[in-house]
This record gives sequence, C-alpha cells and structure tokens, in this order.
Amino acid sequence: MPRPEVLDRIKEAEADADEIIEEARREKEERIAEAREEAAEIRETAEQEADELQEERLATAREEIEQEKEEILEEGEETRQALIEEAEGNIEEAVEYAVDQFEEAVHAQA
Repeated sequence: MPRPEVLDRIKEAEADADEIIEEARREKEERIAEAREEAAEIRETAEQEADELQEERLATAREEIEQEKEEILEEGEETRQALIEEAEGNIEEAVEYAVDQFEEAVHAQA
C-alpha cells in the first residue's frame, strides 16, 4: 500500500475516533443532565411528601392537644363544682358557728 494511502487511512481512523469520542462526551453530558433532572424531581417529590407528613403530624398533634385541653377544662369544671357544693354545705355550719360564738359572747358580757 502506498504511503499516502496509509496516511489517509490513519487520518480517517483518527477522525472516526474523534467522532466517537465526541459522541461519547455528548452522551455522557446528556446522561448527567438527565440524572440531575431526575434527582431534582426526586428531591422535590420527597420534600412535598415530607411537608405533607409534617402537616399531618402537626394536625394530629393539634387535635390531641385540643382534646387534652378539653379534658383538663372538664376536670377543672368538675373540681370547681365540687368545691362550690362543699363550700355551700359549709355555709350553714359556718353561720351556726358564728351565731353560737356571738351568743356566747353576748352571754359572757351579761
């Protein structure tokens, strides 16, 4: 094979190799871009799911707190009513005691 033909074939082979390398580089960049896009979508989905879960947990916690608050208020009201009833029951005794003390004081002065 004459020398010029060999050089032409080498140049063609080098050009083909350069094309293959360039195509591989483009494919690599495309795949990286696709992977980044997919990762961004996954991240966004995960963030949305985390936000939804956080809202659900927050709503549940608020419901539990509200229920506990209502129970505490109810218990407090029951205790208040019991104290009122007890105090009202003691009024008569207190009046009798005061009257007795007053009568003793009056009799002691007489």
